[in-house]
Amino acid sequence: EPRYPMLPLKDLFVMMLMTIIIIVGIYQFYFLTQNHMLKPARRFSTTFDDKIPFQPGWVWIYSGLYYPMIVAIILTMDDMRHYNLTVMSFIFLLLMQMICFRYYPVETPPKWREFGDRTGLNIAFMRLVQKYDDNTNCFPSMHASVATLTALHMMGNEPGLGLWPLVFPLLIAISALFTKQHYFVDLIPGAVLGWIAWQIHLWFIG
Repeated sequence: EPRYPMLPLKDLFVMMLMTIIIIVGIYQFYFLTQNHMLKPARRFSTTFDDKIPFQPGWVWIYSGLYYPMIVAIILTMDDMRHYNLTVMSFIFLLLMQMICFRYYPVETPPKWREFGDRTGLNIAFMRLVQKYDDNTNCFPSMHASVATLTALHMMGNEPGLGLWPLVFPLLIAISALFTKQHYFVDLIPGAVLGWIAWQIHLWFIG
């Protein structure tokens, strides 16, 4: 049976507020590598990826589900120490991602961001996401790595959930492909980085 620790409401509020601030702060480092690349970004072959149809509705999973699930980890925590160690695991993940982005920049082709005369709420949300998130910093997929680490934390905190949290990174991976935000080859290395950050976390708490 999943357990739901009765965190004091004040602690819960502080954790949620800090998490939102940290997410915003982390993106400043993400944008730093994006705007100050050491060399021109390379592009991978799109032979396989071009066969995957563009489905803008998946942006609601890619960005709409992504952030609430990260914040939801808080509901599985015991106390502030647990929270702090969890935050550190995401900071370690960020450092690994920044090294990859800095020394091996990769970008998606501009044609993946051309919507033609398509309109609607899905396209409007896609444009909003892409307004802040350029087509660089795509390898390894940070969405895949963060989603993987999030799922591993949930499984570790709530063993009663079984393998269900892994549905989250799977959905994020699928959404990354259908929204043309990532190459297929970005996903597995991203998940591996998330797993490495989890192993570092286990070492710290062990």
